Amino acid sequence: MDLMALPKAELHVHLEGTLEPDLLLALARKNQVEVPYSSRDAVLAAYQFGSLDAFLKLYYAGMAVLRTPADFTALAEAYFDKVASQGVRHAELFFDPQAHQDKGLAFVDILQGIEEGCRRARAKHGISSLLIPCILRHLDEASALRLVDEMLPHKDRFVAVGLDSSEKGRPPSLFVKAFQRIRDAGIKTVAHAGEEGPADYMRQAIDLLGVSRIDHGVRILEDAALTREVARAGIPLTVCPVCNVRLGVFGSLEQHHLPRLIEAGLAVTIHSDDPAYIQSYIGDNYVACANTLGIADSTLKTIARRSFQASFLPEPERARLAALVP
Repeated sequence: MDLMALPKAELHVHLEGTLEPDLLLALARKNQVEVPYSSRDAVLAAYQFGSLDAFLKLYYAGMAVLRTPADFTALAEAYFDKVASQGVRHAELFFDPQAHQDKGLAFVDILQGIEEGCRRARAKHGISSLLIPCILRHLDEASALRLVDEMLPHKDRFVAVGLDSSEKGRPPSLFVKAFQRIRDAGIKTVAHAGEEGPADYMRQAIDLLGVSRIDHGVRILEDAALTREVARAGIPLTVCPVCNVRLGVFGSLEQHHLPRLIEAGLAVTIHSDDPAYIQSYIGDNYVACANTLGIADSTLKTIARRSFQASFLPEPERARLAALVP
């Protein structure tokens, strides 16, 4: 089976994490931002890390070149051009507004730029998309609440709000007020949990933040009761296998818990996370799971259908796209 061509939805991808070296260098020149790289190879050489914290230092440094709405349009267009050849028919893009505030970019500026890239992708490739701004958990809740105030007037332009950045010492419980305000406004929520943080962070995300999906969730098996509850409730886990390995969550792909998550009856989906930095897009992840973990074609088809079913699209569109999977 051609796993690259298999229709699929991408539900766990950070737009800033799709910044390929060539575009990074081009935007640095355009915006006169000094970067410590002179070539594509130099950028790729820097994309070596063994932990989430080491990755995030590079990730936030790379964001420095994104200075205008047009930069976000170019970034989104480049991502969709790449994944159009990897079977993506729908994508739900994370982005981090707080990471751009010190450059004078308002939330609406970023939103406008990404929306234009999404419109162009729909016209060019027929790929639908929805947007999920995220709260950075390494910042305090006061910052999160200020962002919520800035976002809510534009709530019809995004589908959910997420929680991302480093989990260490930053449990979901720190952001209850912000997420309650989001839910009170009728907006869905998602959260990164159970990657480097413990399984209890997943329980907090569900019980305290009211999430519809768990991003990552690979440590759920440490809590048998939670595993049964999440499986029974059908809460999707947006798992990023290759990225988990690159960030040191697992020593190798062979050690990844994906087969065990599937065996436990969990609603697993497969995604890329930060594909430019990891140098592995969503289709590459499907291929790696087949070749290294021995995930059967029939199971990967089920996962691809589930990726549409777990999206925030209206039900008729979810069903239409899921039916494209052979």
